[in-house]
Amino acid sequence: MKKSNNKKNKLRNKFRFSVFNDTSHEEIFVFRANGLVTLLSLALAVIFLIGSVTFLISFTPLRELIPGYPNAQTRRAIVQNALKADSLEQAIKIWDLHLTNIQRIVSGEEPVDIEQIKNAISIPDSAIISEIVTSLSKDDSLLREEVLRQEQLNLTSSGSRKTEFLESLLFFTPVKGIISNGFNAAINHPFLDIAAPENSPVSSILDGTVIFATWTEESGHTIQIQHSNDLISIYKHNSKLLKKPGEKVKAGTVIALVGNTGRLSSGPHLHFELWHKGVPIDPTKYIKF
Repeated sequence: MKKSNNKKNKLRNKFRFSVFNDTSHEEIFVFRANGLVTLLSLALAVIFLIGSVTFLISFTPLRELIPGYPNAQTRRAIVQNALKADSLEQAIKIWDLHLTNIQRIVSGEEPVDIEQIKNAISIPDSAIISEIVTSLSKDDSLLREEVLRQEQLNLTSSGSRKTEFLESLLFFTPVKGIISNGFNAAINHPFLDIAAPENSPVSSILDGTVIFATWTEESGHTIQIQHSNDLISIYKHNSKLLKKPGEKVKAGTVIALVGNTGRLSSGPHLHFELWHKGVPIDPTKYIKF
């Protein structure tokens, strides 16, 4: 108790702070106060100093002088990079839809509707969406016109070269069976239907890479293989797929089992397609069934 009272008395005691001339001992400056007032003054001074520094850092341009704090130019670059990243994300979505359309067209399905492309692009400005879609449609039209023009100019020469090239390849028979429905592009049947016992092995006709292997409502278990020289082979209605996208296969490798899957299948058989440079070709001209 005595020590506590002594401390309180010391705070209440008055103190004097004086500054004297060292030579003449003349008193130059005098400051009088008790201990409690001095302590409160120091506390208020520290609080005021901290508040002033916080205010200057938060609400004035002085904060940009702090090392590591982004200045106006850095913040502008951050915003621009965010906008560029958003634009790249939208472009990736568009290319993903284009890839999906290509896969659907190759597999004989309807392409994704253009309205789905609009809905997939999450840009609030409808004018930007319209501009992107219009640009894509225009580019697609120009590409089609160029392809048609090249095909018309080089129909005879390219046809003979394509025949010679394909005849020089050694194809492996995809499945042992009987052709129940032949190739006829005129009646929208650019593929073969090969009847075979269920779970018969389905083989790759050439070396290649699996680019598509999944289930579709119409075609059931479907697998597509990309071969060299722009050749693609497609195998549908399988009961089971034995390879996954990205896997390398050799000619004769078993990739699936014959089945009766998908809405368009009416019995165990293999739906087989062969495409060269985006054009369906009759497999019976080059493969012995």
